Amino acid sequence: MEDEDRLYRLNGVAHVAGYIDAEKTTEYVLTRPDYTLPGTAGLYHLARLNSQWLWVDEPLLSAFIERWHPETHTFHMPFGECSITLQDVAYQLGLPIDGEPVSGCLTEFENLMEQGRPAWVWIRELFGELPPQNKVKQMTVCYTRFHERFRVLPADATDETVRIYARAYIMMLLSSQLFADKNANRVHLRWLPYLASLDDLGRYSWGSAALVATFMPRNDPRDQRLVSARLSLDQLRVHDFVWEPYSSAEVGAIIHPEILADEHRRLWTTVTSLIYFAVIEWHQVDRVLQQFGGLQHLLEPALNIDLLHAKDGRGGDRWFPTYYREWHQH
Repeated sequence: MEDEDRLYRLNGVAHVAGYIDAEKTTEYVLTRPDYTLPGTAGLYHLARLNSQWLWVDEPLLSAFIERWHPETHTFHMPFGECSITLQDVAYQLGLPIDGEPVSGCLTEFENLMEQGRPAWVWIRELFGELPPQNKVKQMTVCYTRFHERFRVLPADATDETVRIYARAYIMMLLSSQLFADKNANRVHLRWLPYLASLDDLGRYSWGSAALVATFMPRNDPRDQRLVSARLSLDQLRVHDFVWEPYSSAEVGAIIHPEILADEHRRLWTTVTSLIYFAVIEWHQVDRVLQQFGGLQHLLEPALNIDLLHAKDGRGGDRWFPTYYREWHQH
């Protein structure tokens, strides 16, 4: 934010709704004061994050992944189990966790949902144009196409143009920051139904969906940094581990108080399903009560969802709220 003049323009008519840094590209999206859409979508705090706030230590992450046990939904450490929870998502990303699951269908909107449109008809309606064919691959569009086309809001933008740019911004935010593919270079059309109803975006549990999504670091298993990270984890003892990292006054001073509201806090310790379209995970926090200041009781057998771990949506598109009805009811 070294050059604030670049961020506040249009003679005060517009204000910055978001800023992302992804693959060394910076996105500025300006919206009118009456269109604070990333905020109403529950994504405002995520939009403010960039590489200056968060960075990924891929060797350390790989070392943790090696300790992940899908049958217990936890990391197995030398001193016991720990996990990433909805509390972590709330504190670190500021995402809402109380809401409807992020689900639906992936591509066959006209066949599987009411008032659905064929994908390319919908994208023309929502963005006013179709991307060039050389930027399209199956049901995705090249990220750089969105970046180049919607990076700067025109100074004479109409209300509808502002909404188009807001849709594009949220599309990029979801595809590159929150639910990126392994290369973070494609924008998936699964988000079209969500963008068609911007006013409803705030009703979804973006935090629980983000906790389901996977990230696979790219590391050489012989990399010395990975070897060092493994050794560090191997040598950890219970007194070395910070079970409650958010209890300090320093953390309390910088978080948004809304995430501490009782209706959100009570969900942090809920044992329930986490849903992201065809991907289902289980929030097995009863095995890591020390992370919430509790005393760990004797462990019960963890819920076996191996069958669900084999699902990723590539077996054909479906209306997943019906196909996975039991898990949505959780």
